[in-house]
Amino acid sequence: MSPFRKIIQFGIPFKGYALLNILFNAFYALFSALSFVSLIPMLNVLFKTTEKQSTPATYSGILSLQKYLKDSLNYYVSSKLEQDIEGTLIFVISLVLGLFLLKNISNYLALFFIAYLRNGILKNLRNALYIKIISLPISYFNEKRKGDLMAKMTSDVTEIQQSFLSILELLVREPLTILFSLAAMLLFSFKLTLFVILFIPISGLVISSIGKRLKKHSARIQEEQGDFLSIIDETVNGQKIIKTFSAGEHFKDRFFKATDRFYLFSNQLLHRASLAGPTSEFLGISAIGILLWFGGKMVLIDESITGTSFIVYMGLAYNILTPAKSISKASYSIQKGNAAADRVLEILNVKDHLEDDKNAQKLSEFKDRIVFDKVSFSYEKNPVLNKISFEIKKGEMVALVGPSGSGKTTLTYLINRFYNVDNGILTIDDIPINLIQKKSLYKHIGMVTQESILFNDSVYNNLKIGKPDASNDEIENAAIAANAHDFIKELPNQYETIIGDLGNKLSGGQKQRLTIARALLKDPAFLILDEATSALDTEAEQQVQIALEKLMQNRTSLVIAHRLSTIKKADVILLLDKGKIIASGNHQKLLSSNKQYKNWVQIQRMD
Repeated sequence: MSPFRKIIQFGIPFKGYALLNILFNAFYALFSALSFVSLIPMLNVLFKTTEKQSTPATYSGILSLQKYLKDSLNYYVSSKLEQDIEGTLIFVISLVLGLFLLKNISNYLALFFIAYLRNGILKNLRNALYIKIISLPISYFNEKRKGDLMAKMTSDVTEIQQSFLSILELLVREPLTILFSLAAMLLFSFKLTLFVILFIPISGLVISSIGKRLKKHSARIQEEQGDFLSIIDETVNGQKIIKTFSAGEHFKDRFFKATDRFYLFSNQLLHRASLAGPTSEFLGISAIGILLWFGGKMVLIDESITGTSFIVYMGLAYNILTPAKSISKASYSIQKGNAAADRVLEILNVKDHLEDDKNAQKLSEFKDRIVFDKVSFSYEKNPVLNKISFEIKKGEMVALVGPSGSGKTTLTYLINRFYNVDNGILTIDDIPINLIQKKSLYKHIGMVTQESILFNDSVYNNLKIGKPDASNDEIENAAIAANAHDFIKELPNQYETIIGDLGNKLSGGQKQRLTIARALLKDPAFLILDEATSALDTEAEQQVQIALEKLMQNRTSLVIAHRLSTIKKADVILLLDKGKIIASGNHQKLLSSNKQYKNWVQIQRMD
């Protein structure tokens, strides 16, 4: 299926507006042709060339339709002229004005209804993209540049709006205008109209040959735009490092090279697209010139067509060339739109390898234990975990310790099912995790990480993410339990204060206490703490540690920490190294039996 057809499918809910658009476009095309035909009686009156018809016309079949219409009009106008010349002139002018008025009303109504279809497609496309991005696995975002994703969500969607959706009104109106005009022209001259019919596809082939490479150029432009958006994102997020290491010139050079490439490909695209106007204009004038030569002979030499009829015929020919020119230009828009649509559909067509199995069941509650049975996992063929086996019983606190890169955080990702295990089995209450509905799994898991992930919204809305239907009292009680209520009350608008991107208006300790309050509000059965205090100073850590202890009370917890005070309280400590569990037990057991753990404890005490 072509990208255009896939994009149009997003407009199915608005098909009623599409039908109304087709209806009024049909009226527009009809009145457009009739408005030119109606000029004949007016010109005949002005030039006094109206043929006198003393008897009413007789209809004798479709083949004589032209003669019947002509004789009927001549009979009516000639009879009126004998009685009232001025009144007849007013009548024929009113006929012309009325048909042009109906044409323009129909055009307005067609555009009025197509607006709902265009904007509806755009709305549904954006919604579908956002839904897809929310549902995609974590691994997808690790492989893609954020800037490229932003370009697809913004500039590519805008390009679709300006190219694909801007030509929707042409799809029906212009072809129908051509068809109705051709039908009217056939009534005047079959020979002249045959030339016009032959000329249109030849002109279309010439125009389309110019635009064959537009899609490729347009796609390259969108890729380059994604490049410099990625550099902008890195520059904003990495300001401290860029300034500290005096790396500004390096990033300037990268950005300038990206904009130079964008400049080059934009010029190539615009130069090719600019050929459309002059080419179609010249082809149109050439056609008019040939029609004037051929038709002029028919008027002056053959006298097979009257002068007034030929003037109207030329008007109808122009009425065809204008939409034909619009259609040829639309082919350029479609090529550009195809490139943007391919990039957008690339996101929508991504296969989610973590979607729920058709036999997945709902996890109503966490009853017993989580078991890792010889679990192995690799990131892009780089082994991280190697036949890990352990269990977390309900109510237990299990701590993970070990050097960086030993696989601690990866274990938490597998429990969250951000990734599937490669080998072995991970079960919750004896149910393989890949057979548990993800939505029900996440209802029972709370997570506090080293990086406090907050959103550019109010404190209230950031906390409410933990429990969307929470009351104000529940939110406030969670904040009190997390030692966050006091500093929240000191903020300019208290719970309604906007905290900025990633909560950057708050200190590290304040942000972390908000994430703990959010987890407390959710009240999860199973809690994951990933070095939740490692980035804090001593004073902030003490406040956060008190909040964490409240959070862990009567919960099953998996804790990654480098603070000895946290580890000591664990029921089970797992010592990891190079993706394997090399020792397990409580603090006292490991201290007396494992040299590596003992060394780690001594390092912590020196901290």
